[in-house]
Amino acid sequence: MSTVPPAAISVVGIGADGWDGLPARSRRVLGTAEVLIGGSRQLGLLPAAECPGERIAWPSPLRPAVPGLFAAHGGRRIAVLASGDPMFYGIGRTLVETLDPERRAGLTVLPHPSSVSYACARVGWALEAVETVSLVGRPLAALSASLHDGRRVLVLSEGADTPGAVAALLREKGFGGTRMRVLEQLGSDRERTVDGTADTWPPHERVDPLNVIALDLVRSPGAPRLGAVPGLPDEAYEHDGQLTKRYVRAATLAALAPAPGELLWDVGGGSGSIGIEWMRTERSCRAVAVEKDPARAARIARNAAALGVPALRVVTAAAPGGLAGLPAPDAVFIGGGLTAPGLLDACWNALPAGGRLVANTVTLESEALLARWYGEHGGELVRLAVAQAVPVGGFTGWRQAMPVTQWSVTKAGAGA
Repeated sequence: MSTVPPAAISVVGIGADGWDGLPARSRRVLGTAEVLIGGSRQLGLLPAAECPGERIAWPSPLRPAVPGLFAAHGGRRIAVLASGDPMFYGIGRTLVETLDPERRAGLTVLPHPSSVSYACARVGWALEAVETVSLVGRPLAALSASLHDGRRVLVLSEGADTPGAVAALLREKGFGGTRMRVLEQLGSDRERTVDGTADTWPPHERVDPLNVIALDLVRSPGAPRLGAVPGLPDEAYEHDGQLTKRYVRAATLAALAPAPGELLWDVGGGSGSIGIEWMRTERSCRAVAVEKDPARAARIARNAAALGVPALRVVTAAAPGGLAGLPAPDAVFIGGGLTAPGLLDACWNALPAGGRLVANTVTLESEALLARWYGEHGGELVRLAVAQAVPVGGFTGWRQAMPVTQWSVTKAGAGA
């Protein structure tokens, strides 16, 4: 039985300047392709005479359609159009992640300067010193985690309404003095810059949908200062008292030791502070908060959005039952419900070798349980005590908070 060989696939980056801005090799690939796949705007940049191949606009949703779309054109030369650099928030990554290995092996990527490269060239910023946040298909709240005084941030816009939404968020977060430059149609002869501040936005001009926003962040006097390391002020959270307090939280995150791409289970989420600050350490960190109380679960989601990690997943269920079906964690934090039957066993069994578990408690019953597990599995058992200075008449004294017993352990085994 004969088989149709996989298609030769080229991914070609194209800018707002269209066909005129493409190098010779990219033109040759597009001109000889039998199938041209891309967004409607990108396909419209190609002249019909020079690029006679069959044109196919991406379906929606895109990712699930990729394998079938390429299978349907096996044996044909395929060129995929991408905006700028295909491997920078682009279709190149999607293809690498979704195509089968045989087709992926024949993938060729021809990049074009990205919109970020153009933007840095226009405003005079060093590319390596700039943070980039994409709001294309992502919630606006994701920008909140990048708001630091003096930081330079480039925002990839969803469309013409994005600058106004960004300005509103900046005002809400106390960054109204931030300079905003909206860079339109970068690389084309229609290029334009609209300059203003978040406080005075929107300007009278209509903004082009194809834009990048350059932000020189300025924090207003009196606005909350949120640092880049764990241990945010307790006031940064909406809570009902179920909150891992600031100094214990910092010690807990240090014990959990988040690394890029890792997944945390935050069991007994409370206000979500551990999962939120785990995700704030690095953009690729992920977390699932499991909380049985619906009001608290909703509060976790609000806190996550307010603090710039809206992708935190909230499961409204009691543990251990609510843990069933969750992806395997790299680390687990248990902040409540330690004595629930089977909870520690379920969390321990879910961890792979080398995974970390950290549990905090203030009760004698849970402390006895942690002491037993410490005796069986080792790790570290510590008591964290924090006291704060408070007025005592005309003087100052110490007020001791309830001590927290913390057990932290790395699961042994192959690869640990």
